[in-house]
Amino acid sequence: MDLKSLFVVAQFIKTRCAHGLTAGNVKKDKNYVFYEVEIQDSNKLKLCYLDKVEPNATIGDIKCLLHKNYPKWYPARQALTLHPDGEYLKDDEVLENLPVGTTATMFFHDLGPQLGWTMVFLAECIGPLLIYLLFFLRLPYIYEQKDDYTCSPYFVVMLACVCHCLHYFRRLLETIFIHRFSKGTLPLQTIMRNCLYYWGFAAWLAYYINHPLYTPPAYGKLQVYAALIVFLLCEAGNFSINLALNNLGCNGLKPKRIPYPTRNPFTWLFFFVSCPNYTYEVGTWLSFSIMTQCVPVALFTLFGFVQMTIWAQGKHRIYTREFTEYPELRSAIIPLFL
Repeated sequence: MDLKSLFVVAQFIKTRCAHGLTAGNVKKDKNYVFYEVEIQDSNKLKLCYLDKVEPNATIGDIKCLLHKNYPKWYPARQALTLHPDGEYLKDDEVLENLPVGTTATMFFHDLGPQLGWTMVFLAECIGPLLIYLLFFLRLPYIYEQKDDYTCSPYFVVMLACVCHCLHYFRRLLETIFIHRFSKGTLPLQTIMRNCLYYWGFAAWLAYYINHPLYTPPAYGKLQVYAALIVFLLCEAGNFSINLALNNLGCNGLKPKRIPYPTRNPFTWLFFFVSCPNYTYEVGTWLSFSIMTQCVPVALFTLFGFVQMTIWAQGKHRIYTREFTEYPELRSAIIPLFL
């Protein structure tokens, strides 16, 4: 072979390397095994048969294949199990890692209509915001006819309306611009139950706070303004924590890094608790309860504290499991206590 031929071969190899060696498609190993997946409903009636499924296909991929056969069942609405009454398989589980042979049988469960987390949060926040204003404006058929469109003579009633609107307006802004939601969804029935909880409590506390017979707190302006200061501090703290978590990419169920305090003093609560956003949320409603001295608000605060404690303890366990160097001083929601 002369030098000219060697130069041509060298140029060919250089060109192929520059383009990622795409001269041809790599043939699969003749021992490469495909899977066959039969999907049945809960009554063991065959829905579809999937042939030549890649062994590295995930449950999410199988849901997409089922969706092509049944367009009404989009992936978020599906749940697949290995037994009719078994646990739901996660979308990231790989087919070849499941306890099945090359011919697998899965059972389909319809989860019903689903909505994304963004819509869930928007529905939970917009409802209380508007419902409270209906009572504050004293629209007809809420109180006695003589009280329609009247205003309360007490400044705390106006202040409570401003604080309530500020709280939910902040949550709306965080939902739209700050929070990072996963692709997960919630069933429509669960969303309706959540909305009933938030909307119902908003109507209940708004009815009493804006009632014509409402009386101001026992300790007057001192109680109102002290509670207002705590309320505003907790709102600022909650916003700061959610912003810090967003910058760290820690809003999901699987945190990427341990959240630490920043130069913002409101984030220093990270020294003591894993979920300071819940701590600030409880502080917000506790101060609002003191400001208004209203029993429905206190009950809403109590129920919210119980639920947020459960969430905080769950996230605290995830942190301690995912990170061996996680600070031991931190508790879940109440510093040094809970």
